[in-house]
Amino acid sequence: MATNLTMPQLGLTMTEGTVSQWLKKVGDPVTKGEGVVEVETDKISNVVEAHEDGVLLQIMMQEGESGPVKSVMGVIGQPGEQVAPAPAEETVVAPTISSVVPGVSAQTATASGQKSILIVGAGPGGYVTAIKAAQMGAKVSLIEADKVGGTCLNVGCIPTKALIHVSSTFSAIKEQSAKLGITVSGMDVDWAKAQQYKGSIVKTLVGGVEGLLKANGVAVYRGRGIVKDAHTIQVGSKTLTADCIILAVGSEPVRIPIPGADLPGVIDSTGTLALTEIPKSFVIIGGGVIGIEFASLFASLGTKCTIVEALPRILPPIDAEITRMVRADLEARGIAILTDARVESIEQAGASYTVHMNYQGQAQTVEGEKVLMCVGRRAMTQGIGLEEAGIVLNRGKVVTDDHFQTNVPGIYAIGDCNGKLMLAHAASAQGIAAVNHIMTGRDSYHAETVPSCIYLEPEVASVGRKEEELQEQGIAYRCGTFSLSGNGKALIEAGGKGMIKILADAKYGQILGVHIYGPRATDLIAAAAIAIRLEATVDEFTSTVWAHPTVGEALGEAAEAVFGNSIHWPPKKK
Repeated sequence: MATNLTMPQLGLTMTEGTVSQWLKKVGDPVTKGEGVVEVETDKISNVVEAHEDGVLLQIMMQEGESGPVKSVMGVIGQPGEQVAPAPAEETVVAPTISSVVPGVSAQTATASGQKSILIVGAGPGGYVTAIKAAQMGAKVSLIEADKVGGTCLNVGCIPTKALIHVSSTFSAIKEQSAKLGITVSGMDVDWAKAQQYKGSIVKTLVGGVEGLLKANGVAVYRGRGIVKDAHTIQVGSKTLTADCIILAVGSEPVRIPIPGADLPGVIDSTGTLALTEIPKSFVIIGGGVIGIEFASLFASLGTKCTIVEALPRILPPIDAEITRMVRADLEARGIAILTDARVESIEQAGASYTVHMNYQGQAQTVEGEKVLMCVGRRAMTQGIGLEEAGIVLNRGKVVTDDHFQTNVPGIYAIGDCNGKLMLAHAASAQGIAAVNHIMTGRDSYHAETVPSCIYLEPEVASVGRKEEELQEQGIAYRCGTFSLSGNGKALIEAGGKGMIKILADAKYGQILGVHIYGPRATDLIAAAAIAIRLEATVDEFTSTVWAHPTVGEALGEAAEAVFGNSIHWPPKKK
């Protein structure tokens, strides 16, 4: 019986390939395992072998032609065997969410036919989108109810990292000065000045963004934007219209509805950044990224911190092996971590607060001068006219297609409000993709290349697949790890603490995921994200020359460990 030669999938992200050369002609005999046709992508080439003995009956894809994965390139069978005609192409029904903006031409804007775009929200999603749209020739209006820069610049990423820099510097001097031969006496933290430093960084960046918006000709409107229809936003007494609308309204902290959640000493991340004094003790409800970062920050300043997490482990989005290492290091610094602990109520007891919980099936309490509630964030989609305008929401999040367009043609939603990935850099990338789709009909957003970063001592960063995901999906993979105790620069900067893990496809060596715990992890992860975007293989990592001495050269060592042994680590025992 005749069998088809189909386009192979040469990597997890490959969608199509090109026939580069037929090694056999029609009528030539072939044997099982013999190469018949060579195919290639922009990254890799491969020879497709015959699955049975016979002859090449038909060539259906000529040299130079491309086809999707699993498409038929040729047919192998017995001499004289008749080849069945190819099945008719299946009709694909378009999805309900439109990917074409009615009345808006998919061409770059021109002076005579300039497109107009309204953007609601001036955070990292909104302001980056506005600048990109202006650069591409659109007439852009940006609406912001509060401060330009949004949560990230004003009460999120930037001020948090500024204070983490303060605490990390203090901790490094306090813990390492004697070992380094530096004599320090009378060292303390002036929290008021630390807050001034944080404020100066925020002011500089917000002012810079405002200047960039002005320089790019973006009109900024202050006020709450209410969606009226697919082309209209109401801002106070002003009615603004445009060809397209992009929602970048962000998110806000969630408070769990328990008794005592509204007490004055129970604060969220915004309240924590505004503290006028360093608390002596802190109960942190939530063991996600925000909670862990604040615990590390304040523990370095001498605060007794207790993390209460309802799930079995902290940092659930992070590689499990790295999470175990992080937890051990946090506990070694005196941070108490209670997992499988569900908070039931909070009571005020004089100058402190008592948190009541069910801890692994037993009633337990923990006290703190302050309680930080950081159990997640929710999209800020209420009260801005979305449902009235016919926009579909799912549990408060705006539903979009792969182009970030909603079910209402011409209205897009990016960043935290669509709930796909609540990260500032993801919001910016989604905004650029949405603008490209509006202006050109094309876009490019690769969710698999979006890194996650956690600013601890040392840092955590990851991009791509986790081991748990690969195991659940039945994907064959190889794992290479390298301990940073074998890296000179990491030994100098962090005592050799941490590791790098690389996950690669078992057959082709394509890099599927990279996970780092160590100094400069949040900077190094960019190289891993590029590798995944380019479908790089382990061989390409190992053949790259990494500068010495750097923490970065440990990426090459981890790559060596995928299919063999690291140079600067003893070989595995057989």
